Amino acid sequence: MNEAPTWSSVLVEKLRTKEARLGVVGLGYVGLPLAVEMARAGFQVTGIDVSDEKIRMLQEGQSYVEDVPSATVAELVEDGRLHATRSFNALAELDAVNICVPTPLRKTRDPDVSFIVSAVKEIAPRLHRGQLIILESTTYPGTTEELILPRLEETGLRVGEDFFLAFSPERVDPGNSTWTTKNIPKVVGGVSPTCTAMAEALYHSVLENVVPVSSTRVAEMVKLLENTFRSVNIGLVNELALMCRQMGIDVWEVIDAAATKPFGFMPFYPGPGLGGHCIPIDPFYLSWKARLSGFEARFIELAGQVNSGMPAHVVHRVTQALNSKGKAVRGARLLIMGVAYKSNIDDLRESPSLDIMTMLREMGGELTYHDPYVPQMRFEGASLRSVPLTPEVVAAADCVVITTAHTHVDYDLVFRDASLIVDTRNALKGRESEKIHRL
Repeated sequence: MNEAPTWSSVLVEKLRTKEARLGVVGLGYVGLPLAVEMARAGFQVTGIDVSDEKIRMLQEGQSYVEDVPSATVAELVEDGRLHATRSFNALAELDAVNICVPTPLRKTRDPDVSFIVSAVKEIAPRLHRGQLIILESTTYPGTTEELILPRLEETGLRVGEDFFLAFSPERVDPGNSTWTTKNIPKVVGGVSPTCTAMAEALYHSVLENVVPVSSTRVAEMVKLLENTFRSVNIGLVNELALMCRQMGIDVWEVIDAAATKPFGFMPFYPGPGLGGHCIPIDPFYLSWKARLSGFEARFIELAGQVNSGMPAHVVHRVTQALNSKGKAVRGARLLIMGVAYKSNIDDLRESPSLDIMTMLREMGGELTYHDPYVPQMRFEGASLRSVPLTPEVVAAADCVVITTAHTHVDYDLVFRDASLIVDTRNALKGRESEKIHRL
């Protein structure tokens, strides 16, 4: 007599034949690219988001994420492989659900998991046998097992047998055309070995490389280690930049020379501060969890202090540069070059440029900005538009402050026509002039 199939074998077969119905909760810069890759792999995918505007755009075949072409979205929507909705009722029909909602920090520097909690509240009453739930939102170690699992088990279903639960950290690098959702190795850890195997089966059906680990806690810690590694090393090189400034040494030359060592060194570069959703925030998830465990993460906290102090250092350099010309910040016409948090993207989240602009405005500076990726933005309650980069605009500024070094910007024009420049990104590398003040 043949044994009845297990729910895990049923799910694996559905994934193998592409009959599984997949869903993504949260259609931001992580969720939308994932949903698109799932649909391109041949699955029918339902994206769920609370934003009416996102749902409307997707239903019309438009993308609002720079790394996802509208043409791709339009094709998938037209073919019926990608559907977007605000209704969480769709969860009841899905075989696998990826949670890709935001996880910001509160002002008290502790994790705000309210978006995860809200998503799970919608999933739990619609949870059914054979369903796979994967959390991708960056969070502290223990979230999946301590926050999500108890709520799902209240349904009476058994994890690892009736349903499956795993964590897989998102590793999206906005603006990176080489490493994308498709080919970035996907780490995954389940609540049980069977849960891990189910998550592996899903991702193997969609992505190129899957890296299983022993538990959800390991997978959760992986993401925090990756971004804490960057935060700490950027903090180190930022402190080195401050040190070199005091000692009259060109920190950029130091880094370039050190980078010629073929082993034991990885170059990191100083800047005006950390930006984006991950690197400025994730280390605080780790230090917060460490404190709950009775451990003080002094190294991580110190790096955070150094990095968070860099916008004030940039403002100080602008003040010094203007003073060298007998001018004050008050009344000075300041052109900010780049407001996105990093080059070649349009993302303003946690951008140090905004902190710098706020401080300069409070000191009486008259601000304009140029950013080809951010044609307009809201700043301190007002709407600002990017000014064109012309010789007249550059020459009219008392000081040009380069805070984001976009690739396709005419820095030859800036160097030629600006009377004073504060370059926080070494965008004018190789150019020497008394009018250039570096970090």
